[in-house]
Amino acid sequence: MVTLVRSMTGCHPARPVLVLSNDPDAGGLEKAAEMGIATAVVDHRPFMGDRASFEAALQAELDKVRPDLLCLAGFMRVLTEGFVARWEGRMLNIHPSLLPKYRGLHTHRRVLEAGDTEHGCTVHLVTPALDDGPILGQARVPVMAGDTPETLAGRVLEQEHRLYPAVLRRFAGGDRTPLYL
Repeated sequence: MVTLVRSMTGCHPARPVLVLSNDPDAGGLEKAAEMGIATAVVDHRPFMGDRASFEAALQAELDKVRPDLLCLAGFMRVLTEGFVARWEGRMLNIHPSLLPKYRGLHTHRRVLEAGDTEHGCTVHLVTPALDDGPILGQARVPVMAGDTPETLAGRVLEQEHRLYPAVLRRFAGGDRTPLYL
């Protein structure tokens, strides 16, 4: 899911202009439509093996609305260096771990297997390296006795919903100082 925002004045320094997903069944599409936010889908499956064409289709949707920022969330596709470079410094992502720990997939299971006592989420700028851009914010949650990947994921998701809007507000307003909740 990609939420695209354009700068504006008022109580928030940004407003959504499009929710773009590579998954036609993504729940955020319906939520966005209910809120009157434009939506689009570029399903990645027909492009298997042709990442350049997939990214060209994504870019075509972006060109229609000309956003200032891209906010990735649940967008489980690796983007090429060329695509990322075009949006350098203007593409944010949220990842369910305290980066730089646990880049990639299955973060909650990996935290439990490692015996960590805390977990969390990170908002970062997107760079060509996977889950490796400058950190813009983090929120922490304790790992509890008896946690499963699912229970831990639920607590992390609650923090994601707090952290991402707070970081976006600051970032869109020009403040790139990391925020720690």
